[in-house]
Amino acid sequence: MKDRAIDEILKKKAPALRRVDSALLDRVSSAVQSCMQPVRPLPPSWLLAGGLILSCASVALAGAARAGFFGVEKLSEIQRAAIFSSLGIFIVLAALACVSAMIPGSRSRVSPEALLGAGSVALLAVFAILFHDYHTNHFVHAGVVCLVTGLVHAVPAAALCWAVLRRGFAVDSIAAGLAGGTLAGLAGVTLLELHCINFQALHILVWHTAVVPVAGIAGALLARSPRNRADSGSRTRAAGQ
Repeated sequence: MKDRAIDEILKKKAPALRRVDSALLDRVSSAVQSCMQPVRPLPPSWLLAGGLILSCASVALAGAARAGFFGVEKLSEIQRAAIFSSLGIFIVLAALACVSAMIPGSRSRVSPEALLGAGSVALLAVFAILFHDYHTNHFVHAGVVCLVTGLVHAVPAAALCWAVLRRGFAVDSIAAGLAGGTLAGLAGVTLLELHCINFQALHILVWHTAVVPVAGIAGALLARSPRNRADSGSRTRAAGQ
């Protein structure tokens, strides 16, 4: 059977289409056109990512300038190079993930979940190699102080990142929130490495690294809440009908 014969069979079987009133089409077209406005195109992805990286670096440096660069001054040259190069790579990847999550249709090379997991493990590995003081003096008290300090600095970093990406649109809001929270958490960790002089291995492994997953999960939960409210509102309206 040829293609033309198949087309003829389908045309015969297809139901007759109802003619739509032209006046109705005109009203629909005018209503749509009245709501349409020209928009500026988004900046290039590399420029958005650069803005995110600059935002995180600014928060970390401003916080360390206020509190003191005591930690980085006490680190050895090898420790400085290993820690801040690792954080830099992690921040760049998180910034690219944020940009991809906020631009519909963009190709993401790594998921925010994988980035958070792999990046946190990489930080743990770097810290475990560099620090070997396994004392646990004031482990909880000092650790909570550092965790809170890192999360407090993650808040302005997240606000600055939102300002950079505010014209984007997250198709998957949870993934975007996770990527944004991870990036903001990295600003907090960078601040801690610049300032904190507690080089006990478990302190850094537990409390410093914890800033990243806690901030990432917080970002995902915050991004999830509005969608849940919208979904629940839709279900309520559907039930009322």
